[in-house]
Amino acid sequence: MTARRRDVIAVGASAGGVESLRALVAGLPPAFPGSLLVVLHLPRDAPSALPSILARSGPLPAAAALDGEPLRPGRIYVAPTDHHLLLLDGHLRLSHGPAESGHRPGIDPLFRSVARAVGPRAVGVVLSGSRDDGAAGLAAIVARGGTAVVQDPADALYPSMPLASLAQSPTAYVQPAAKLGGLLAELAALPLDDPLMPPDALLDTEVAMSDLAPLTTDEFAPSAGFGCPTCGGGLFQLGEGATPRYRCRVGHAWSAESLLDEQALALESALWMALRALEEKSALSRRLAAGGTHRRGGTGERFHSIAADADAAGATIRRLIARLGGLPEPHPAPAPSGARPGDLPSDVR
Repeated sequence: MTARRRDVIAVGASAGGVESLRALVAGLPPAFPGSLLVVLHLPRDAPSALPSILARSGPLPAAAALDGEPLRPGRIYVAPTDHHLLLLDGHLRLSHGPAESGHRPGIDPLFRSVARAVGPRAVGVVLSGSRDDGAAGLAAIVARGGTAVVQDPADALYPSMPLASLAQSPTAYVQPAAKLGGLLAELAALPLDDPLMPPDALLDTEVAMSDLAPLTTDEFAPSAGFGCPTCGGGLFQLGEGATPRYRCRVGHAWSAESLLDEQALALESALWMALRALEEKSALSRRLAAGGTHRRGGTGERFHSIAADADAAGATIRRLIARLGGLPEPHPAPAPSGARPGDLPSDVR
């Protein structure tokens, strides 16, 4: 009977990840017995040149994954743009399922599907990237008996993803990218105990949701009291303690860190909309104040007062926007000669 090996390698990378991926595949031996499934975060409307880059960088053939393709050893499969890459029943599955932390393809859906499909045979690899993508999925691989590998944060152009993964999977192997290929070859050569893993209903459900199964999060998770940045629906909390995760009813998923970042973006967007509304209110009020046919008695003074109040509120919002960006609060330029109290220079309005 052939010994089972750690031969299914799921790799996740984001910002700075192309160089890390090139270094990893360059270190793989030509006779590497495993299969690599790779997710690199990319803009959804941008074609990916990653398969050709990886094919030129190392000894293994690399290609964009095809839906329904069987998993074969000695190959690199790359998630195409705007589709999750999943491993289901020994075959690759491309899904237009809900984004995770704003990404499709997402690292965590791949990692969860590999953990569910092959258990202890899985190796999860987290490379350079911002935020904390991949940390939850890597923890799922470890929980199913698989192995965690993380690029040395000191070697990563963006260390946030490696650091977040190490915080959740402290037993992970840690190596610079150039040594990861050799490490994966060593892991694949070791004999593997393959214990029978108990069912994991949450893992099964999350993998199914990534494949667009007709499931909703409210069936198995409590309400978190937050809104989903993608669709506006209510979020439900998965997990407790310092590393909770969130899914909305239809499956958009967020880590706590990515949700906080998206909330900051939504807040800034709301402030810019408020500032635009105040600028328009100020401009319209000054036009009405200047148009004699629109004035009746003290109406002109009232319009000037409305404009001044709008300008003052706009200045407050500008200070809030600067504070959110970590910049010093802006100081208004000196008012031109003859300006009314509360007026702002015309180039600021």
